[in-house]
Amino acid sequence: MQFTLADIANALGTEVLGRGDLVLTGAAEPADAGPDQIALAMDPKYAGGLAQGQARTALLWQGADWQALGLEGAVCLARGKTAMPLLTKTLDPGLGIEPGIHPSAIVHPTAVIGDGAAIGPFVVIEKDVVIGANARIGPHVSVGYDTQIGADVTLHAGARIAHGCIIGDRFTLQSNAVIGGDGFSFVTLEKESAVESLRGNMAEGEEASTVEGSAHWARVHSLGGVEIGDDVEVGATSTIDRGTIRATRIGSGTKIDCQVQVGHNAVVGDHVMMCGNVGVSGSAKIGNRVVLGGKVGVSDNIFIGDDVIAGGGTNIYTNVPAGRAVLGSPAVKIETEMAIRRELRRLPRLAQTLRDLQKTVSNLVDKT
Repeated sequence: MQFTLADIANALGTEVLGRGDLVLTGAAEPADAGPDQIALAMDPKYAGGLAQGQARTALLWQGADWQALGLEGAVCLARGKTAMPLLTKTLDPGLGIEPGIHPSAIVHPTAVIGDGAAIGPFVVIEKDVVIGANARIGPHVSVGYDTQIGADVTLHAGARIAHGCIIGDRFTLQSNAVIGGDGFSFVTLEKESAVESLRGNMAEGEEASTVEGSAHWARVHSLGGVEIGDDVEVGATSTIDRGTIRATRIGSGTKIDCQVQVGHNAVVGDHVMMCGNVGVSGSAKIGNRVVLGGKVGVSDNIFIGDDVIAGGGTNIYTNVPAGRAVLGSPAVKIETEMAIRRELRRLPRLAQTLRDLQKTVSNLVDKT
């Protein structure tokens, strides 16, 4: 790829300073940038790296003296981070798939593929699939029968979409992720399982240390699909299980990181952010604009309100009201968890104080 500094300024909606005709091939950190790369130095603290590299141009902070930094051209922005989505989109070479449908791809005659598709080697698209315009589908992707996908989809190599799913526009699915696998749902036929017995005993306040139950599991088949809104991204090796009767739902604008699991029948709202290793159990309901940090666990059949933030490693066992920031296991208000952690650090000293007190009392008793 080649582009000019003026192209970057136009993409960012701002003016170019200096030589807009500089031809560039990529972006780099300041100290690593070559003469044909734009250096990313959006904060004054990165300016020192420019002297270590060979960049002739840079993306700088608002008001930077680009000429004093020895540059031939620059683009300055008030908030450099806001430029990253547009900048990286401009520079992204894409999947490198040739236009059209590769000869090794298998596309069922009843499938409908929109204009402008680029479908790579060994792709399998089953019967009655509908895919919108400008699809980008990498090698070894499979799409199950009766699935509908909107326009501008990007499916990376090895991604899997099962049958009967409905997905909106501008969907991105990273490698080896699976949409619409069967839910993990089993029951015991002869009598209730040990898990059911345990839950029942605990609900009634009875002794729960010893339970008995059947261990012959029967699968509950997943008849529902998965419904996903517009502008959703799902990371590599993540899974979204199909629903049992109704569909599992993911709202528009939601971003899901790598190695995340969303269980069957879950409902996830709009513009939710799920970081790596998040696990959402079946039938959980998550509101809009919720942020779940890395390794957050959400129990089944609970509700998380709008705008909740859960810090990394939080385990959520009960409903969380809207607008709350939580942390810990079990999840509590973040300020409560921080107070708990402060007190935990004091436990060794408190234990020593207690031992000293016991020794003093013991000596007093001996003297009497």
